[in-house]
Amino acid sequence: MKQEELQAIASQLKHPTGEKGIEMGNMMNETNINMTRHSIQNLQIEAGNKILELGHGNAGHVEFIFEQAENIKYYGLEMSELMFQEARQTNRNYVSQKQAFFSIYDGNTIPFEDNSFNKVFTVNTIYFWQEPEKLLSEIYRVLQSKGILCITFAEESFMKQLPFTQFEFELYSTEKAEKLIEKSSFKIINKETLTEKVKSKTGELVDRAFTTLVLEK
Repeated sequence: MKQEELQAIASQLKHPTGEKGIEMGNMMNETNINMTRHSIQNLQIEAGNKILELGHGNAGHVEFIFEQAENIKYYGLEMSELMFQEARQTNRNYVSQKQAFFSIYDGNTIPFEDNSFNKVFTVNTIYFWQEPEKLLSEIYRVLQSKGILCITFAEESFMKQLPFTQFEFELYSTEKAEKLIEKSSFKIINKETLTEKVKSKTGELVDRAFTTLVLEK
């Protein structure tokens, strides 16, 4: 693949747009579903919780969140206008029932008041954080006391094998992610690395190691 093509893939993964963006959203939802579910399960959602997700893509997984407990509210933030529209369409029933709320944001400032949420999670977005320390302090601000944040990402050892990650991506090992967390006010209460088989872009099955860090305010 040419550099330009690889760069285009990286851009679409960061910020899906146009026809290709819809395909990318579908593919991301499919290939990331185990990572997403792992993140959600580690939140230990309880009845009445308010949950925030950063970078939800097409949000094909939101139904799984509502299966976790009763009377919960889900808020999704996305930088991609296209994914925001796709998510609202996919979850229009939850939106009309005022259970799910989607908004656009700039990736740095979270447009909610202090202590708004019980749980926050994000899957495969850490590579694109423009100001990681600032974003962590924003998440800390909107979480209630003892609130939980789950950050799930594919390990650097796997990601660096993908040719497009040389563009736009900041790769993380567990150790590097932990060092970032240490600069914040969060404490790490659990971490787990799993390996799963995923289909590569060329169709063969490869082992992907991914990690969920569970943090508490």
